[in-house]
Amino acid sequence: MLIDEATIYVSSGKGGDGMVHFHREKYVARGGPDGGDGGRGGDVFLEAVPTLNTLASFRYQTRFVAKDGRNGGVNNMTGRSADPLVILVPPGTIVYDEQGALLGDLTQPGQRLRVAAGGRGGRGNTRFATSSNQAPRTGEKGEPGQERMLRLELRLIADVGLVGVPNAGKSTCLAAVTNARPQ
Repeated sequence: MLIDEATIYVSSGKGGDGMVHFHREKYVARGGPDGGDGGRGGDVFLEAVPTLNTLASFRYQTRFVAKDGRNGGVNNMTGRSADPLVILVPPGTIVYDEQGALLGDLTQPGQRLRVAAGGRGGRGNTRFATSSNQAPRTGEKGEPGQERMLRLELRLIADVGLVGVPNAGKSTCLAAVTNARPQ
């Protein structure tokens, strides 16, 4: 069965939160701030793969969500950034957003298109230290990821075409050469 149009929901990952933490050590009475930054959320990419030739895989799975970035840690450790989510589509796929604006045309095998950017990670309390405020008790939350509905259209390119006037025997020729049963 050939499916040449699909609607999917994509959501990129949220950025990790920055941490509020103060350095603690045995002989250090008042350690300074050492909260780390949050990691970046995962992006969502569409990639053209030459082994696919239909959008039938999007018939049952229509929701794609990337992972969130990890929160910052102690000792100025940055949280881990999430891996990007790659959705495989056949070459010749045209991508539109929910308003109908063209986002891209994936024509070449291996071509990638970022359809949702991951959220930036929040800053830890180390980033807010100044000469007047040496012990800040604030950290940033990570930015949310992008959410959008996408409409995928597959532009098909025929290998062979039969052209002729009506009742010339086009369907009979096709039935004799192949295992097809045209009407």
